Order: sequence, then C-alpha cells, then structure tokens
Amino acid sequence: MHHRKEALIMKVALTVWENRISPVFDSARMALVLEIENGAVTDRHYEPLDNETSFSRVLTLSRLGVRVLICGAISQFFADMIEAHGIRIIPFVTGEVNQVLNAYQMGVLSTPSFQMPGCGMMRRRRLRRWRG
Repeated sequence: MHHRKEALIMKVALTVWENRISPVFDSARMALVLEIENGAVTDRHYEPLDNETSFSRVLTLSRLGVRVLICGAISQFFADMIEAHGIRIIPFVTGEVNQVLNAYQMGVLSTPSFQMPGCGMMRRRRLRRWRG
C-alpha cells in the first residue's frame, strides 16, 4: 500500500551565537540541535561545543547523531573531519536562526540572502569538491 508512511527522522545542527548563525564554525561555542520528523521539528535543544581539542566538537556532533550541519565559514580542516564522520555541511550561511531553519525546511537555504558576503558559489564549489 502506498498510504503507509515511514517516519523520517533527521538531526540537524546549527552553530549559533545570540540567535544568529555563528560567523565561524571553528570558534563556535554552541549548537542548536533539532530533530526533524517528516518535515516538522519535534525536538530542539542547545548543546555546548567542547573546545578542548579540535576533535571534541566533531565528536560531539557525531555522538548526537547529527546528519546535517548548518554553519557560517568553516576551515577545510574542520570540514574534512566533519564530512569524514558522515555529516553533510551547508557552509557559509548567515542570518537569524529561525529564518535559516525555515529556509532549510523549505529547501531555499541557497538563496543569496542567506549566504555570507564574499562567500559565494566559488567557495561553495571548492568545499563541495572535497565531498565523498
């Protein structure tokens, strides 16, 4: 039967600072972790990002089961580590957290209003080249 609907649960993390996306992942101290089930946010909580070692913040995201990371600028060093843990990165995002989340859910996060100035398609292409 095609009426049977399986629950699709996705964990998404956004690095946040004062209710906006943190400008740089590498120095972000807090993540908003969302559980999205069939397109609706079913749970959300803040998770401190451990800065003791470079690997700590990546392991935190992995341990939480995050599948997608939405962040501002990110170094290639962190991008490589995060993607090695099977987490998809949507980088160079700017804006107010709820607006970014709504844009993500509607599939329009790539519009220019959510891209960091000077971090356009060239940098996105360079990061994407390193994926999988």
